Amino acid sequence: MTALLGLVCVLVYGKGIRNSAALWLLLAVIAVQVIAWTFGYFHHPQWVKSNPQVDRLAKLFIFIAVAWWLGGSTRNTLVLWGLALIGYLMASFVLPGPDEWLRGLQGQRIGFGIRNNQHGSMLFGVALLGTVIFSRRFMAPEDRWIVWRIAVWSVVFAICTTAVAIGQTRAIWLALVVALPVAGIIMLLWAGYRGMGRRLLKPVMAGLVAGLVLALVAGWLFGGVLVERITTESSVIEQLMAGNIQDVPYSSIGIRIHSWVAAFQWIAERPLVGWGGGGRSLVIEHTPWLPDVVKQHFGHLHNFFIEIWVAYGLLGVAAIAALAVWIGRATWLAWRGGAMPNDVALFGATFFVYWIIVNQFESYDSFWTGVYVHNLVVGGLVTHYWRWRYGERRA
Repeated sequence: MTALLGLVCVLVYGKGIRNSAALWLLLAVIAVQVIAWTFGYFHHPQWVKSNPQVDRLAKLFIFIAVAWWLGGSTRNTLVLWGLALIGYLMASFVLPGPDEWLRGLQGQRIGFGIRNNQHGSMLFGVALLGTVIFSRRFMAPEDRWIVWRIAVWSVVFAICTTAVAIGQTRAIWLALVVALPVAGIIMLLWAGYRGMGRRLLKPVMAGLVAGLVLALVAGWLFGGVLVERITTESSVIEQLMAGNIQDVPYSSIGIRIHSWVAAFQWIAERPLVGWGGGGRSLVIEHTPWLPDVVKQHFGHLHNFFIEIWVAYGLLGVAAIAALAVWIGRATWLAWRGGAMPNDVALFGATFFVYWIIVNQFESYDSFWTGVYVHNLVVGGLVTHYWRWRYGERRA
């Protein structure tokens, strides 16, 4: 209801925003879902709902209301993101209680009381990205380092890093290992282009030293857990590399592989319009060779993009790809036009890399946790684009 009210406000008071491509893309994804449902109603009526469920993709556009509400203000955006970080840090201690953190420090995998282990780790991964990228803005406003801010940042950084480690979600580790170096490369390329390479040499070296120290501390504290999680399914990976997919056991990785194979069998039957909003459940429930243990415990495919293809075919994939391209282009234009600060643009770029990777191994954008993060981050980026495009800004 809140999202619908926000959309109505945009349409009534949004002036030029009413003609933004974001609104047209929203109409497109609604049309794609209605088309998939219509074709499914005539092809397999026993497996479709009595009416089209258009919220599955439409909820990814809540960022429209968020962006309009932020009014093009960088301050509002950072306050919103900061409050989201503070709220999640508090929730991660309050919901599960301190005992869960203690179990995590003792080597047990935990989820911080947020849906399941993977979703809690994902949220802390985003928090860690933001903590790193906005570190200078927080600790040294106006180029003056402030002791209490450094202390607060250090505590938040330590909490996020520890949480990512004890969350024991390998996809999050992989995404961070890729996204953070991408951030560093972008910084260096930009500095080289601006002739500021020497000025960044000391901060980059300091970051490398800090990263090395962090790696050593993490290895000392969580070395056994990290090694176990990384190597626990090495035999499965070896089988995959050898092409022995049928012999892969139904482990964490194996369940994903087998469900993806099943999904592509369904995709091959209806590649253009898919099977409708319940496509992912159809794959799990009605693929005869998937074992009962998978059907009893899983209802999704652990890959957002495959789920979209199964449900809405290439039309759905094209709509989501168009949204990603539009957000990327909007971020670039806002930054190049001077409406978006460097660190906000850098966070947007690294979040994109992180988000693409983590959604390959879990369908975060299909659950409230992913929808929440997606709309907060994208709303903050798009509000700067609209400020550049339409010249609207509120304090």
